[in-house]
Amino acid sequence: MEPLQQHNIAVLLLSLATLLGAAKVLGELAHRLRQPAVLGELLAGILLGPTVFGTIAPEANAFLFPQEGPSAFALTTITGLAVTLFLMVAGLEVDLSNVWRKGWVGLKVGVASVIIPFAAGFFAAWNLPSFFGAQPAVDPLLFALFLAVAMSISALPVIVKTLLDVNLFRSDFGVVVVSAAIFNDLVGWIVFAVVLGLSDNVADISNSITLTVTLALSFVLFVFTAGRKLIHRILPYVQAYTWWPGGEIGFVVILTLLGAAFTEWIGIHAIFGAFFIGMAVGDSPNLRRRSRYILDQFVSSVFSPIFFASIGLKVNFISHFDGTLVLTVLGIACACKLFGGMVGAKWGGMRHREALAVGFALNSRGAMEIILGLLALERGIIHQELFVALVITAILTSMMSGPMMQLILRPVRKVRLEDAFRSGLFLPALEADSMKGMIEEMAAVVGRILKGRLDPHSITRVHCAPEDVACAAIVNDVLLLAAGVDDITQPYVVTGISTSGVGLSFMDEQRAHVVFLILSPKNDPGIRGNMVAELSLLYQDPAMIEQTLQARSFTEFLALIRTSTVYLQKE
Repeated sequence: MEPLQQHNIAVLLLSLATLLGAAKVLGELAHRLRQPAVLGELLAGILLGPTVFGTIAPEANAFLFPQEGPSAFALTTITGLAVTLFLMVAGLEVDLSNVWRKGWVGLKVGVASVIIPFAAGFFAAWNLPSFFGAQPAVDPLLFALFLAVAMSISALPVIVKTLLDVNLFRSDFGVVVVSAAIFNDLVGWIVFAVVLGLSDNVADISNSITLTVTLALSFVLFVFTAGRKLIHRILPYVQAYTWWPGGEIGFVVILTLLGAAFTEWIGIHAIFGAFFIGMAVGDSPNLRRRSRYILDQFVSSVFSPIFFASIGLKVNFISHFDGTLVLTVLGIACACKLFGGMVGAKWGGMRHREALAVGFALNSRGAMEIILGLLALERGIIHQELFVALVITAILTSMMSGPMMQLILRPVRKVRLEDAFRSGLFLPALEADSMKGMIEEMAAVVGRILKGRLDPHSITRVHCAPEDVACAAIVNDVLLLAAGVDDITQPYVVTGISTSGVGLSFMDEQRAHVVFLILSPKNDPGIRGNMVAELSLLYQDPAMIEQTLQARSFTEFLALIRTSTVYLQKE
């Protein structure tokens, strides 16, 4: 292969910037629409790939995202590294105590969600090989095994990202789904290794697969026994005798790459090694929260969007599109995976609603399906039309899983402090100099947002009733006011800056120059209490007060709050 030239490096950097920029913008848009960010990241790849950008400007698309050559190879390598690091970060978030507790249910779900789709895919390909486009020179058994694997496999990276996006990853539901997905993919990749061995005419295929299974199980056993103990003992030495947190982060990444290299070498995907290493490292109480946070933010903000957006660059969905084949493959994939997931979940004792959500969660095929299809296409096992059908199935199933889980389970969306701030609720120059006038002035801006539904006079007096966790209080130079209101369904936080200062009464010598008025539904005092507590903690730092007093726009103030609250939550 020819080496990367200066031109290739420039194109690679430009393509990465474009891919990451589009993925971040559309990911943020999806998040604002209360959809998983991965939805926008996948869409970014479709728009930048040959389907849209390649159709509108084929020469520009070929220049920016070449399908072959050194730049293409380098981009594929980077996306491979991206998904490996992402699975490591996902592993860090897994609570092993929950996995052991829910492992038996996850195994039942995994078995059912593999066997049923596998049998359906094998039956369809064996009986209708010409419809699915089996190549004449390919053994029918080989083709049927491939389609069976393609119907039964799940996409662990997409499933993990979606569960994180919808705030279900650490729940019992999320543990069951992840456990089942691990089993799905391990079985799928082992069977696919058999398929590749048959296509390569490997003579001693049975011994090869036995060795792969033995090495894979030995690796998992070592990681979660001796390996986990070694990591726990070594981490304090790394923290004590290397530059921190760089030394600790480097140690985790090195372990991840070694684990990924081993599982790739034995014939299963590198992501499994990274995921299991992440689980073992994350289980150690010696791993510092700051190191975990840095790894999570860097990988999730840079590498993860690049990988998920790159999926859409793989194929042109127009030139090799066969509508009947796409609908058939999509229908078989969805029906069998949903049914298999539901059967396994009911077998494991889960309720009907959760069982249905499990089916949709495991229905995500994502990159795993695309990688399978790409390898099969390169070996001549399938043709372009079936590859396109598999890629469309992979993307559509990945895009539908998050919204369907939200629709079915309706997970509680955590109310964050920064979400209660709005551009019209920042008053850089309060005019009132009395408590009553100040509350009326601040409540009036909420009333304008609610189009007159809030009467400022109704909250002139802040009650400290027993059911009201939060009431009026001055913390340092900050006045915190909280009230429950009948006319609102979500919290609002009004921020005011008073040059002259204001006290709780005219006799109060202590004056506050930063004022917060927290309004929330009257029947939910917990929200007010949490927000008062969080603001009290934030404004213990005099520098925070000084920076707030200097803020002259809502953007400056929100940036200060968001960066401070994120840091506070991770410490």
